[in-house]
Amino acid sequence: MKDLENEDFSTIIRADLKDSFDDQDNKLRPKMLDDFLGQESVKKNLKTFIEAAKQRQEPLDHLLLIGPPGLGKTTLAQITAHELGVDFKVTSAPALDKPKDLAGILSTISERTVFFIDEIHRLKPAIEEMLYIAMEDFELDWIIGQGAAARTVRIPIPPFTLVGATTKAGSVSSPLRSRFGFIPRFEFYSQQELSSIIKRSASILEVGIEEDASMLLAQCCRGTPRVANRVLRRMRDFAQVEGSNVITLDIVDNGLKRLEIDDIGLEKYDREILLSIIQNFGGGPVGAETLAISIGESMDTLEDYYEPYLIQCGLLQRTPRGRMVTEKAYSHLGLSHANDSKDGGEQGTLF
Repeated sequence: MKDLENEDFSTIIRADLKDSFDDQDNKLRPKMLDDFLGQESVKKNLKTFIEAAKQRQEPLDHLLLIGPPGLGKTTLAQITAHELGVDFKVTSAPALDKPKDLAGILSTISERTVFFIDEIHRLKPAIEEMLYIAMEDFELDWIIGQGAAARTVRIPIPPFTLVGATTKAGSVSSPLRSRFGFIPRFEFYSQQELSSIIKRSASILEVGIEEDASMLLAQCCRGTPRVANRVLRRMRDFAQVEGSNVITLDIVDNGLKRLEIDDIGLEKYDREILLSIIQNFGGGPVGAETLAISIGESMDTLEDYYEPYLIQCGLLQRTPRGRMVTEKAYSHLGLSHANDSKDGGEQGTLF
């Protein structure tokens, strides 16, 4: 038996749990472009480009996918590889610590492989510069020797398609951005699109869901399929414990209350962000770093996950001076006007 005396069991457990969660997500991911719901304009263009690349038997041009987390960028990258009938390699920019990490991947890929880099805006400059040549010339620059004897050699690599994903388009350098042939932007999903996604996922999970229940769930999922699938799994749990294999409107209504998700999809932390600005900073403006510290979250999480939906809902504004809540935010939180927070006014019901 393998000697496990020095094994880090917490690491093993975390890895097993991550694999379990990934398996659940992968089970719900569509495999074909026709099964991918929403983002119709992106799908239509991509379908044309894929078909053209297949007819020419060439690698698809490089893609840069832009949009908030959970909208299907990784899924679309996987579908692209599947539709092309080629290998799929995946990594994230923070995992590429040194140029040799990138070289190790690119030197072992097969021809026309789809190579996906998540959070591509976080690439280190040295790795990004190596990637420029690889994207354009399908070669790697490699330095042999040291000091005066050092020389650069170019190593050919198979033609490939780079698919980058970013939540921060403005942080992608101009030279890198200019090397992508197609740069689609993902939008939040409509309630009807999310309802269709929820019904598809419920079928895969082998649980029924009523039409009005799927519409209510779609209304409360932040316009994001990842959130919709996560909340759907919790509704399945509530339904199962109640002895039902059908998710009803009552189950969704009660389940959302237990999860502290309100009627427009705001979760507990969303409301804490708005209340922190109102109660601690007089409604704003307040800087993102200060706000993140006040709610105990990282600034990246605040900017990438929470703020886009709050701004889309018209509850938060980004101004040159900082973040400010809107009158709509006061109304949604049950505060009749801005002075209520300063005068000790009580917060109304959220559900």
